[in-house]
This record gives sequence, C-alpha cells and structure tokens, in this order.
Amino acid sequence: MNQTRRDVFQAISDPTRREIIHLLARRTLNLNNVADHFTISRPAVAKHIRILTECGLVVVRTRGRETFCEADLKGLKQVSEWANTYQEFWNNKLDALERFLDENPSDENL
Repeated sequence: MNQTRRDVFQAISDPTRREIIHLLARRTLNLNNVADHFTISRPAVAKHIRILTECGLVVVRTRGRETFCEADLKGLKQVSEWANTYQEFWNNKLDALERFLDENPSDENL
C-alpha cells in the first residue's frame, strides 16, 4: 500500500493539530479522549490524527477495541533545526549591531 508522507510543517500549521500534539505530549489518549477536548466532530479529529500520523508526529495503536494515540516528537526536530537557523541569523545581526553601537557611541549617550 502506497502511503502519503506529509510534511511536518504542514501538520503543525493547523492550530487544532498543534493542540492535539500538546495533549498527546503529556500522555497517551484514546481517540475518544482526544476528541472530547474539541468542539469539532470525532471524524474531523480522526482526520487530524491521520495527518499527524502520516507525518510521523503521532503513533496510533489498537488495543482490543480501543485506538490509542501517542506523540512521537522526534519529528519536531526538523522544525527546531529550521527555527534555529533563523535564531542564529538574528543573533548574529544583533551582535553586529551591538558591536557597532559600542564602537560608535553617540553624543546623546555621553
């Protein structure tokens, strides 16, 4: 079976999916317990879970008659690395500004 692999950025772009990740990061929940936290329909929650599963942020396991969902946050490493490149960029820019201001004091600061 050919399964679509979604992009982790697509998964976290939706606030409902971010909230689901937040819930599951604290503990494993069955699908009904996840759905109880939202005002949207259970099929809509199931669709969000499926998207999170397709990008590797949620693992779904069936135990008996229940379906349990748990977070697998290793996939967020890609997001962290991407954000860190911008953090480094801005840290360098702010360090350069600080050096410039230290080397060129204005008369107003004296």
